[in-house]
Amino acid sequence: MGIHFFTGFPGFITSQLIRSVFEKKVSDSVIVLVLPTEIEKAQKEMEEILTHYPGCTMELVKGDITLPNLDLDHDILKRIVPEISVFWHLAAIYDLAVPREVAWKVNVHGTSMVNDFVVSLPNLNRYMYFSTAYVAGTREGVLLETELVRPPQFKNYYEETKFEAELLVEDLKGKVPTTIIRPGIVRGHSVTGETIKFDGPYFFLNMIDRLKSLPFIPYLGHSTSTINVVPVDYIVDAATFICTEESAINKTLHLTDPQPHPVQEVFRTMVKEMTGKYPRGRFPIEIARSMMKIKNLRKMLGVEIETLDYLTWNATFDSRQAQEILIKGNITCPDFIASIPSMVKFYNENKGNKLYQIEIK
Repeated sequence: MGIHFFTGFPGFITSQLIRSVFEKKVSDSVIVLVLPTEIEKAQKEMEEILTHYPGCTMELVKGDITLPNLDLDHDILKRIVPEISVFWHLAAIYDLAVPREVAWKVNVHGTSMVNDFVVSLPNLNRYMYFSTAYVAGTREGVLLETELVRPPQFKNYYEETKFEAELLVEDLKGKVPTTIIRPGIVRGHSVTGETIKFDGPYFFLNMIDRLKSLPFIPYLGHSTSTINVVPVDYIVDAATFICTEESAINKTLHLTDPQPHPVQEVFRTMVKEMTGKYPRGRFPIEIARSMMKIKNLRKMLGVEIETLDYLTWNATFDSRQAQEILIKGNITCPDFIASIPSMVKFYNENKGNKLYQIEIK
């Protein structure tokens, strides 16, 4: 069965993946790399997981992906290196407003250090690297899983550094059995609505919640774009299945919604679910962009300005390679519009909890 090693713990997706790996009996033994500053939080999360999977084992090891050998203790290294069969690399800075230097250190340099470590593993069956579908930057049209093309520009440093990191992982294909996962915008669970932070599509909910006392809420611009949002349960189920599928070796797979909804339809449904009324009128997107340069307004609305770049971006993700593999496991992406009620319900129950709200810069 082999040991699965994870970076990115106690992050939401990593935590859910570990549960899935145990649940589906892909492995009963996991090692997680944890920053020293995160040990206490990681310990609590580990204890919570193990209450549900008493026959499984988890080990926390202190380390740092930006340092050689992940800054692991020598004795721990000697013990675990021969035992790791699947290496999951999810640690990254996902914030759209992240400064370039911070993003580069973690996302690019960190991935370089992880790659060096992965190459040293003698019994590795799979390297599962989490990229993002948004490595495409400002490229538009149909975006293929088989492409990794440098775009004319990136919408933010998150996209740029994930592109550079994916280039490094692409070089490992053929050297170690590698699968690159490119998720769409990840949201909470499609049934329970559960998430651990309100970012991405939750910025819409923040804005609607803070404007709901107005006589009506207008649409932002006149977008014809779609928005590709996928629930965490789809990502987790799909990735757990993919890590055991030989046909996924040396492939890059879009874990995106094959049937994404238009931005306007998503916004319309959210406004109706939050306020009981549909949006009316339109607020010009360029005026919104100018106004969102005011920090106090961004904070009041609970929205990062970078979010606006995705409302008018005309691109679709081809996910045929992923779909061909996932159909074997009967894994499909839940419909976004259909599960907005559970998303809004969880949001309304937790919007007052500061732990869920991210700091707007």
